[in-house]
Amino acid sequence: MHLCPCGFFNHPEKECICGSGVVQKYLSKISGPLLDRIDLHVEVTPVNFNELTSAFETEKSATIRERVIKARAIQDTRFSTSQNLYYNAQMSPNMVRTVCKINDAGQGLIKKAMEKLGLSARAYDRILKVSRTIADLAESKDIKLEHLAEAIHYRSLDRDSWSG
Repeated sequence: MHLCPCGFFNHPEKECICGSGVVQKYLSKISGPLLDRIDLHVEVTPVNFNELTSAFETEKSATIRERVIKARAIQDTRFSTSQNLYYNAQMSPNMVRTVCKINDAGQGLIKKAMEKLGLSARAYDRILKVSRTIADLAESKDIKLEHLAEAIHYRSLDRDSWSG
């Protein structure tokens, strides 16, 4: 979805012509409960021509594929004794508390995020599931602070300040 009617809110090169009230009204069309059900909120800005044509070396798809296959194997092992449970996203709230344990620093970070962003209990569970998946992609047994911070970052549409 665009962040405003003209489609240029937060655009790196073009000016948004919408007033802040118009932007806020447009953004409020998507309800909080619906946003709660979306695990990853990522703002994507257009890529300019110079970046598109640069010789900058990017990660190969085959490398990413291998990392995803390894993460899936970790989840296959984790849920091997659970019937009809294959992915982190499918965990129940009770299972999230067991599988997605975080240390005291992580507890402090997610508490701050909950308070600052006004997150719901559903968003809390989603953040923990996504952080577990990020840890799996990194082949980490534990959810580290950086995994949790990345998962919180993916909740950008929950931020009160995203309309300026």
